[in-house]
Amino acid sequence: MKTNIVGWFEIYVADMPRAKKFYESVFNTQLEKMENEEMEYWLFPYQHGGEGAGGALVKMDCVPPGPGGSMVYFICEDCAVEEARIASNGGEILRPKFAIGENGHITIAKDTEGNVIGLHSMK
Repeated sequence: MKTNIVGWFEIYVADMPRAKKFYESVFNTQLEKMENEEMEYWLFPYQHGGEGAGGALVKMDCVPPGPGGSMVYFICEDCAVEEARIASNGGEILRPKFAIGENGHITIAKDTEGNVIGLHSMK
């Protein structure tokens, strides 16, 4: 296989306006609504053929949000920058930025919906 194994991710939410505000504020970005009759779906910025995986915030009755599911790591230039925005936007830092050897640094946090997410950077 010549590509990264993860091709897409979905973060399940209960309160879409709250979750959307959290992710747009922490990552200084805008999510784009995708029309779907069965669920509410907001896409993270994505460039087909670019590095990394695309993904979305999803509100779907059959899949509740919360810890214990999948963990998504967001790529950052320096995860301390995004980490600094988490608490002020309603999230919680579970483990502040720490080194993972030659693989850089990570932060572990909880979003406004109770999902546990990671931030990763080489700085």
